[in-house]
Amino acid sequence: MTQIYDFSINSLQGKHIDLSEYKGKVILVVNTASECGFTPQYKGLEKLHEQYNDEGLVIIGVPCNQFGQQEPGNAKVISEGCLIHFGVDFLVTEKVDVNGAESHPLFVYLREVLPGVFGNKIKWNFTKFLIGRDGQPLYRFAPITKPLKLEKYIKQALGLS
Repeated sequence: MTQIYDFSINSLQGKHIDLSEYKGKVILVVNTASECGFTPQYKGLEKLHEQYNDEGLVIIGVPCNQFGQQEPGNAKVISEGCLIHFGVDFLVTEKVDVNGAESHPLFVYLREVLPGVFGNKIKWNFTKFLIGRDGQPLYRFAPITKPLKLEKYIKQALGLS
């Protein structure tokens, strides 16, 4: 049975990240874009990171330019935007495709295991996937779902509720 630990992705700085490094952690994967109307969600994601990182939450922001060309920059521009404008301290990866023939394998898997209301494609930036400590996807949340609305699900996955 496939788990999230079977995948890897590169960090925004080009470092290879084997997701098996996060075994036993709760993982929140979010496709992001720095010029999107939902970009202020970075602040909520950072708040969740600060509050639950020590409890075992790992947030992975994955930039994508497939929706309205809202992540046009290179790694340096993305990094500066996340850090300067939103104070992001959680993991941000390389820019990838989340839909289509060039989809990153992680998103092919997440879309198959947790399809959306209108099929398995990702509708827009800031779609969120919550993964349990056992590596199995638990929930998919719509782009409009603000990060702090995920808190009860995160606490439950962390065993804090």
